[in-house]
Amino acid sequence: MLRRSGLIGTLIALLVCLLWPPVSAAAADSSCRVLAPGASAAAERAVGAACAQVAADVWYTWGGGHGPQPGATYGQVDPTDPASEHDPERLGFDCSGLVRHAYAEATGSDILNGVAGAQYYTHHAAGRFTAADGLAPLLPGDLLVWGTSQDLHHIAIYLGAGKMAEARQSGTKLMVSDVRLNSGYYGAVRIDPGPVTGHVFRTWGTGVWTKAQPSTAAARVYAFPGPTTIRVECQKHAEKVTSDGYTNDAWSYLPDYKAWVTNIYIQGAAWLENVPTCTF
Repeated sequence: MLRRSGLIGTLIALLVCLLWPPVSAAAADSSCRVLAPGASAAAERAVGAACAQVAADVWYTWGGGHGPQPGATYGQVDPTDPASEHDPERLGFDCSGLVRHAYAEATGSDILNGVAGAQYYTHHAAGRFTAADGLAPLLPGDLLVWGTSQDLHHIAIYLGAGKMAEARQSGTKLMVSDVRLNSGYYGAVRIDPGPVTGHVFRTWGTGVWTKAQPSTAAARVYAFPGPTTIRVECQKHAEKVTSDGYTNDAWSYLPDYKAWVTNIYIQGAAWLENVPTCTF
């Protein structure tokens, strides 16, 4: 027979179990896999490819995954991070290297070869979401980014149910984490691996800034680190610009950046062929 004190303790324990809010299977699940419905087949394959690397206990390495072909590479020492001292000895990925590998495996094509900013602003975008949108509209395989429009410094792959797969930092293995919405989260992009529609061109030069308006005095949005494939929605005559021996007053609107760039830095004619004039 239970003593009175033991009986009371048992009743309290049962009451706690009955009243404690249940933890959903998805919330408690830290495994790396697709955790929600609705994603495209390619996005689900990308999640699977990333999760295979998580399951293999692959290291984060600074600069890892950015070799001539997608896949793990030995990293480099990050001068700002003492924890990266062993990265040159470790075969692995940094954040964008993992994303590049995952979508190359999923699509059979190296469609996301670049750093986090280039991947977010990719012309292979089916849709973009802001931080204000939260996680509600996101699907597994969407790419989450952190930073500012000028400096997107981290990227991860959404799994669903508030979880993501990421290469986070030196000294750690690839991992599944809760999405960090209060740590500089910028937004997300959904990848469309199919043929790119619209007017597609390529820039030239390095460090070429896009602008919030067709003016050199306008706010900077994002700088192309090097020659970049872009989609142009329209063009118009605006401020005359002289640079690198060229003068032109034509500016193009880039819908993936919600920004403008002078036509001086777009390969092609001074006034781009077959591109309509902007009405705004």
